Amino acid sequence: MTENWTTLRELLLPAVGARGRAVESALRGAIRDGQLAAGLRLPSSRDLAAQLGVSRGTVTSAYGQLVAEGYLTSRHGSGTRVAEGIGRATPPAEPARPARQWRFDLRPGLPALGAFPRAEWAAATRSALADLPDEALGYPDPSGWPELRAELAGYLGRVRAVTATAGDVVITHGAAEGLSLLASVVGGRIAVEEPGHPGQVEMLRANGSTPVPTTVDEHGIDVDALRRNGCRAVVVTAAHQFPLGVALRPARRHALLAWARDHDGLIIEDDYDAEHRYDRPALRAVQAMEPSRVAYLGSVSKTLAPALRLGWLVLPPALRATTVRRKEVTDLGCSPLPQAAFATLLRSGGYDRHLRRTRALYRTRRDALLGAIADRLPDWEPVGVAAGLHVVLRLPAGTDDAATSALLAGRGVNAPALSTYATHPPYPGLVLGYAATTPDRLRAAVAEIARITRPGGR
Repeated sequence: MTENWTTLRELLLPAVGARGRAVESALRGAIRDGQLAAGLRLPSSRDLAAQLGVSRGTVTSAYGQLVAEGYLTSRHGSGTRVAEGIGRATPPAEPARPARQWRFDLRPGLPALGAFPRAEWAAATRSALADLPDEALGYPDPSGWPELRAELAGYLGRVRAVTATAGDVVITHGAAEGLSLLASVVGGRIAVEEPGHPGQVEMLRANGSTPVPTTVDEHGIDVDALRRNGCRAVVVTAAHQFPLGVALRPARRHALLAWARDHDGLIIEDDYDAEHRYDRPALRAVQAMEPSRVAYLGSVSKTLAPALRLGWLVLPPALRATTVRRKEVTDLGCSPLPQAAFATLLRSGGYDRHLRRTRALYRTRRDALLGAIADRLPDWEPVGVAAGLHVVLRLPAGTDDAATSALLAGRGVNAPALSTYATHPPYPGLVLGYAATTPDRLRAAVAEIARITRPGGR
């Protein structure tokens, strides 16, 4: 007779021999001790009898007795379940602290999650899974799925002028893991931009490095300050500095590479949102100018969705073997399934099509935000508007941006202060993300900011 695998459920009970009462006693004890939770569906009498090596009648009799005692419930069509209110009392779980419900959430860093290409991703996943060989379901290559590394090398060369082969690419769980790997491999003092992303500082510290804040001005990172701070590595967001939004000027790029040569230093280029540009052409990656001195970081967190946890490192030759080994001993590599799906999306042109759509979407949202600021807050200057997913709203000199941000937060508007990204910010400001908010909501948010910060005004 064919086994009905759709109802098969395993249940761990002590050896009971052939005695009927032993099955009943074992079940009663497991329920009392909390091993079998309230509401849990038990195996069918046939299944449990086969598992315990007793007759089906023995299990049926035990179930019937425990139903009569109130330990179990039995309904036609829903099987036999452990009754509610039976068993060892457990302390109530501490209630989860509810997430803050913002009326307007303008924090930077999130793309439009509703624009994720679900249909194309599902099709790419089905296609990749159909083509995936059986051996790919074992432990993966810690460097990453070979087909994805090859596709990425071609894509990054095409759109960012990155110089790489598949062998130079390591797939990571987002750019965060890439930075963590480099921090653990390089170690020591690593310069970070000031202002910059607090998360970078935390990751470097957590992986044994010492972050050293280094000033950023309107031309990008101050290389003279970098020369003075004694670091052998630096993290830069050259294409669109976070959070100020400036691009690293050509003279600074050349000076940065000269620093790396003079100090045998490493440039860690975090290219976190270079795909999103509106009023300026694409910039070549710094890595393209001297691949032996630059480790290039990227991910899909700002283009597709952070939930995919897909990123990449393009490494100089001196760091490849050590970084791959570190990746192997920390997590054995990333799952090949999403890697294969992303490789398919790249190969089919679906990723490029998605970026064209979202670039137009984000331009519309940025324009709505800038128009509302010009109308309602004309003396507040937007900075870094030509690219990216956020702007810095420069406030009048002497404004306390932390107090302004707190005032807005009290009225349900999440608008982080620039001072939260720097010990000594260059000016007071608010850092406003716009990618995840519709044009109408952006206009309403700016109107609310104006009402809150300008009592009696428009």
